[in-house]
Amino acid sequence: MNPEPLAEPRYRRATCSQCLRPQATCLCALAQPTAHRTEVLVLQHPQEQRHAKNSVALLRLSLANCEVVVGKRFEPAVLQALLHRPGRDTRLLYPDVPAAPSPLVTETTGAPLRLVVIDATWRKSLRMLLEHPALAGLPRLSLDAPAPTHYRAIRAARRADQVSTLEATVQALAMVEGPAFDGVPLLEAFGRFVEGVAARQGADAVKLRSKFLQAGCTTSM
Repeated sequence: MNPEPLAEPRYRRATCSQCLRPQATCLCALAQPTAHRTEVLVLQHPQEQRHAKNSVALLRLSLANCEVVVGKRFEPAVLQALLHRPGRDTRLLYPDVPAAPSPLVTETTGAPLRLVVIDATWRKSLRMLLEHPALAGLPRLSLDAPAPTHYRAIRAARRADQVSTLEATVQALAMVEGPAFDGVPLLEAFGRFVEGVAARQGADAVKLRSKFLQAGCTTSM
């Protein structure tokens, strides 16, 4: 019997070691080092990590005290260790919703905050909240009137108050830290990121349309 032919090797696209994205879409040049006192923990759903529209990569590059943990289910002991740090009060950036009402907060210590952010679609974020009592039991920080999002250029939102994870986090830090926090340069960088993604989407759509037209011409011949 003749041996089966060797499979052709698959070549992976070169990846940036800092932002972990393909070199062609590297975000490092957009990073805006932004001073902040509040610790940020992002619990990122695995499906968000793979999206080209993912805003967390730019957030992580720009905030020195930003930890990103990928997962949709966490062991209770692991989650407790992630949520709480000595000398820090923990707050969850999430609205008060009927399915998972915000717990009552009777007192605060006045300690610096550890802000927990869920990076997922609305449905998946709610599911993560309901499946993790330790998350659902955290005191909440809600954005009363989120600013208009840059994200609508590249991603449809089901809710009028939906914004990107980066935008929500920046607005929350401004609420917590006041004038000492300047998130404007980071938001401007995010705007340029969205413009780049939108331009690539437009170019891809043109290429796809061209392929369909060529295939139609070939079929009709």
